[in-house]
Amino acid sequence: MNKLVTTLALATALVTAPLMAQAEGEKYVLVSHAPDSDSWWNTIKNGIALAGDQMGVEVEYRNPPTGDIADMARIIEQAAASGPNGIITTLADYDVLQGPITAAVDSGIDVIIMNTGTPDQAREVGALMYVGQPEYDAGLAAGIRAKGDGVTKFLCVNHAIQQPTVGERCRGFADGLGVELGDAMMDSGTDPAEIKNKVLAYLSANPDTDGILTLGPVSADPTIAALQENGMAGDIYFGTFDLGEEIVKGIKDGTIQWGIDQQPFLQAYLPVVILANYHRYGVLPGNNINSGPGFVTADGLTKVEEFAGEYR
Repeated sequence: MNKLVTTLALATALVTAPLMAQAEGEKYVLVSHAPDSDSWWNTIKNGIALAGDQMGVEVEYRNPPTGDIADMARIIEQAAASGPNGIITTLADYDVLQGPITAAVDSGIDVIIMNTGTPDQAREVGALMYVGQPEYDAGLAAGIRAKGDGVTKFLCVNHAIQQPTVGERCRGFADGLGVELGDAMMDSGTDPAEIKNKVLAYLSANPDTDGILTLGPVSADPTIAALQENGMAGDIYFGTFDLGEEIVKGIKDGTIQWGIDQQPFLQAYLPVVILANYHRYGVLPGNNINSGPGFVTADGLTKVEEFAGEYR
């Protein structure tokens, strides 16, 4: 009987120990630079929410409604003042955001940089690590691919010109092609009708353009509409960063050759898991994590199409 009681007690301990470890109530705040209008970030929100549920921690997503970086800096300061165990944040503009991020680290809050910025910048502000896609390298890989496919002159539709790291995608693309960026990078703004009209005007004024690069659904969706309107859909080389419902449709019907998947779900999900395990057990990956780039073409759409805009 004593052996049975001991065995049952041991079994109970083995079962309940992990559950107790997952109920310590850590709080993590994710701060992004995204405006409310950018639906691409829904995947980020899903990633942090799922990680919070699975790890048994409190998570909060915060962002500047209009995408204003100065407003984002204030949000980081407010998040730090609320005393979370960790902050997960983008580093869309190093000059503006380094101050509040460094101050959060100095106050004892663990920080992970995700999505934008670089591993070097993450180290400089004192963050634990970086989880994301090296933007220049991704653009370079895209440019090399496009050059191999015969592209010689391109338009880069940049809907986030105020975020220097996003422009690195265009610069890398130009270098991959072996051409000067020059005026090929368009400040498109974020209004869909304005983007469509600007793309139509550019292509009309530059008929020798044989390639287009967009930097996400905000610029890709109106560009698709522009190409459908001027009859160039499927005839001009078109690659894009990121995925979304319209982008997946474009890849499927041949309007878009490929989409670069930086796996935003992982950019939000992994930092929560990493921070929780770091705070509970003192374990931390030894390297930064590159979540992309990965090229998605029509051949690999099955899983992507199923979860586009949700987890992909």
